[in-house]
Amino acid sequence: MSHIRIAPELHLILEPMSGILAEEKEDVLEYSLDHISTIVEDLDKIVDDMMNSLGPDHPLLSSFPGREKAAVTAGVWTNIFYGFIGGLLLMFLFTVLIKIGGL
Repeated sequence: MSHIRIAPELHLILEPMSGILAEEKEDVLEYSLDHISTIVEDLDKIVDDMMNSLGPDHPLLSSFPGREKAAVTAGVWTNIFYGFIGGLLLMFLFTVLIKIGGL
């Protein structure tokens, strides 16, 4: 359980997480939520992973170590490639217009 019996003869218990000292009663039902807290911690990790997936510089839960900047690097190389292709197309159109005599 998640409480400590301080004085069993006086029926005093202490809840260590909040520091509350209380009287133990027979008409109160006790239920341990320790197994639920582990499930909530796992769900919290999944939620953090979903939030980290929105930014390219955060590590993901199921990725290999050292891959935090992979999306940034891929974006830079993709922009360089498309910029090069776009520049070639513009240079081609410009040379065609000069050969035709339009400029």
